[in-house]
Amino acid sequence: MASSTSAPTARHGGPVVGLLTLLWVGGLLALVCRWFAIGMEHWAASYSVSSSETEYLGRQVSQVVLATLLLAAAGPAVIAAVAYRMRLARTAIVFLVLAVVGGVPALTLAAYVYRDLDPPPPPPAPVSGCREHSGGDSRCPGG
Repeated sequence: MASSTSAPTARHGGPVVGLLTLLWVGGLLALVCRWFAIGMEHWAASYSVSSSETEYLGRQVSQVVLATLLLAAAGPAVIAAVAYRMRLARTAIVFLVLAVVGGVPALTLAAYVYRDLDPPPPPPAPVSGCREHSGGDSRCPGG
């Protein structure tokens, strides 16, 4: 009597997804370490008189935070897409849920950080004093 069971199909996507996960977590850790280092420089520079250095370091912190938030949001989505392509359905679902649960707040915070990185120009200052009107009359009221 012949056995009707077939050998299980091998899935070769596990190491690829594992490597992508390690790269994602490693990238997050590297960015967090950089964020901490810039924060310590900013703390040390806050005791100096130069405000241009603290502004520069504050801008660097905003850039690193933005990169961290974007990587936190995009990493699980990319891993989910690769896992789905490699036919690892459960892994894809886990990373898709992680992408949605972590990505929505991360992208919301990234929008605020980006706005701080590129603030809108300040409103123009009100004009004080006399202004020349049409017709060449430049007399100021009251004298």
